[in-house]
Amino acid sequence: MEQVERNIKQKRRKEFLDHFNKLAPDLAKYRKRYAYFWNDILRYCNYFIHEDDSVLEIGCANGDALARLNGKKKTGIDFSSGMIEIARKNHPDINFYAEDAERIRLDEKFDTIILSHVTGYFTDVLKVFSSLRSICHPRTRIIINYYNFLWEPILLFGEAIGIKRSSPKQNWLTKRDLQTFLYIAGYETYRSTRRVLLPINIPVLSWFFNKFIGRLPIINLLCLNQYIFARPSIGLPKSEYSTSIVIPARNESGNLENALKRLPKFGSHQEIIFVEGNSTDDTWEQMQQLPAKYPDLEIKVDQQPGKGKGDAVRKGFSLAKGEILMILDADLTVPPEDLPAFYFALIKNKGEFINGSRLVYPMEKNAMRLLNLLGNKFFSVLFSWLLEQPIKDTLCGTKVIFRKDYEKLIKNRSFFGEFDPFGDFDLIFGAYKMNLKIIDLPVRYRERVYGDTNISRFSHGFLLLRMVGYAARKIKFY
Repeated sequence: MEQVERNIKQKRRKEFLDHFNKLAPDLAKYRKRYAYFWNDILRYCNYFIHEDDSVLEIGCANGDALARLNGKKKTGIDFSSGMIEIARKNHPDINFYAEDAERIRLDEKFDTIILSHVTGYFTDVLKVFSSLRSICHPRTRIIINYYNFLWEPILLFGEAIGIKRSSPKQNWLTKRDLQTFLYIAGYETYRSTRRVLLPINIPVLSWFFNKFIGRLPIINLLCLNQYIFARPSIGLPKSEYSTSIVIPARNESGNLENALKRLPKFGSHQEIIFVEGNSTDDTWEQMQQLPAKYPDLEIKVDQQPGKGKGDAVRKGFSLAKGEILMILDADLTVPPEDLPAFYFALIKNKGEFINGSRLVYPMEKNAMRLLNLLGNKFFSVLFSWLLEQPIKDTLCGTKVIFRKDYEKLIKNRSFFGEFDPFGDFDLIFGAYKMNLKIIDLPVRYRERVYGDTNISRFSHGFLLLRMVGYAARKIKFY
């Protein structure tokens, strides 16, 4: 029985190989006919690929798509020697190898691995995904795109009438199928989405349907192209990291020392950075006394150059030397005692951007006013849809990220612009654009014991709506 199965696989493999070797000389001309469809794939993948990334494409064909992807170093493999021969001739600056994806022999690890419309041609999908493990590091991103199985009859009809090139019978895998294969092979999926309702270019109509209508809930289920984002379940190389805890403070004089006294010890080294922001009480004066008063702690104090919490956080992060960056609001409504949970979630690779969520546990009576609570729940639903990852509380001040990821975020900041006075959305949107896994970590939200909130429910609420609209154009409808 095993020999019979092996013979079937070999027969299918030879059928695919003959098909692609025959297709190789005409592939560029064929894809040019449907450039609209292929260009959308490249545009979407490039959204998440950083210019400094090393990129590998599995099933690179003639290399034309790989040549247009972002990335500092690019490599392509394909089991068709005919495709690889053309790729090497047309793109001599890229490394191409004729290899079977089930037995990858490359001796390097990549930041991004692309599998674009190739899973249907694998005779053993699980074996391919398992083979990829040898070329992944803990931060590798795998982007898979494939046809929506609902389109199978339409595409088969297109082959029958000659508007689509016929191909050997391939696997029509569902999202659940691919997620199962990835899970068994040692990966976790953290985002999935669909694009393209009209795969051919009908002026104005295709633009409108694909950019707007096709992104809407329910209708999105009908899109042709499906995407899955995955990352390997691999632990980080170190067991401990140094941390920088940034505490922005405006009119928080009575909370400063409590923050220090209640802060637990964790990580290989801690530095605490207080940033004062245009206070009308004696916050700055009290803050300046802290380094001498607590000589056993590494404390830095400074004043923000502009206005808003976002400006204060950026100032604090610019002073930070730790490998991990943390934000703790000086009002202490999120207890300092909760910070170790954020630290361990990050270093155990549960996520790469850890976002606090105040909307899980019951709150103390006056911790959050009703309108604030309703607003937060509304934005939770909206941002979960926008970011294609569950995010329950966008406005919780406690957020944690590796400094090296924040440095990349700074380079990408111009994409969204510096429009966020809070700082929360600057980090959340930046983490999305960098293709980080975002996770919520529930915290117990406490009643403020000193001072008054700096949040204005209505003016800040309208500002948030404006930012949502701006972000929607840059994320969901980009």
